[in-house]
Amino acid sequence: MKQQKKLWIFLVIISCNLWGISGLCAKRVFDLSTQVSPITITQIRMLISGLFLLLLAQLTGKKPIKILYSRKNIIDIILYGLFGLIPIQLFYFIVVQKSNASIATILQFMGPFFIMFYMVVFEHQFLRRLDIVAALVAFMGIIFIATHGNFSKISLSPEVLFWGFLSALGVATNTLIPRPLLKRMDSVTLIAWSMIATGLMMLIAYPSQILIPKDSRVIILLVVIIILGTILPFYCMLNSLRYIKPSTASILDAFEPISATLGSVFVFNLILKPIDWLGTILVILAVIAICYQPKSKIKSIQK
Repeated sequence: MKQQKKLWIFLVIISCNLWGISGLCAKRVFDLSTQVSPITITQIRMLISGLFLLLLAQLTGKKPIKILYSRKNIIDIILYGLFGLIPIQLFYFIVVQKSNASIATILQFMGPFFIMFYMVVFEHQFLRRLDIVAALVAFMGIIFIATHGNFSKISLSPEVLFWGFLSALGVATNTLIPRPLLKRMDSVTLIAWSMIATGLMMLIAYPSQILIPKDSRVIILLVVIIILGTILPFYCMLNSLRYIKPSTASILDAFEPISATLGSVFVFNLILKPIDWLGTILVILAVIAICYQPKSKIKSIQK
């Protein structure tokens, strides 16, 4: 079990890095095409990713259609899509559009603190002081990375705060809602149906937002967002919840701004400052801290 936990922690780190890369791709898409909105990207990635995962579930013998025989499963899938997938995807891009990626990253990382609050109050779980300190250190590291030391960039309007708060709640709901569902269905089927249901609801609500880009560069970027920024990370993240705590998974999301910052060096010719490296070191130290378990505690568990 301990080796599996380490493996899934590693895969969650990879997933968060992929989300960071997909954020860069989305920013590039917005720069290349004024017709593409956050709603457009969310609709496309939901529908195509959902259909691909549904086909994968069918080919691997998961029998995804059987899940729909239960009304409870259908309701839970729709609720997960509405309150888990939409906030973490759509609301994040709205903050980017109305402010910038730096503010969006900082606001979204309030999510781990919501998860910690939920676990303590509703699940009566004990949080180590080390976990709380690690979350605060990671949050400080993200501020350094996102602002590059220029704290005057943090300018928040009520509208940005509103969408940022919902985005942070999305981090929590996207991590907490699937946990009981994974006991009744496999992760591929859950993600597939949730994405399809949410994508269809968004298509009905905003039919004019769906479009097929003509620019080949935009199409390539959307493919990257769908495969590397949606299918792979969501699959890894949901499966990891079988082996690691939700609070741990959410803190590992601190790797997202690191990959986005490093990617900006190559894509947008960003020059890294010492404060960026300091922020990166703080995030890495925070992750090492939450993964640390004293030998005495391990022995007591084994007894």
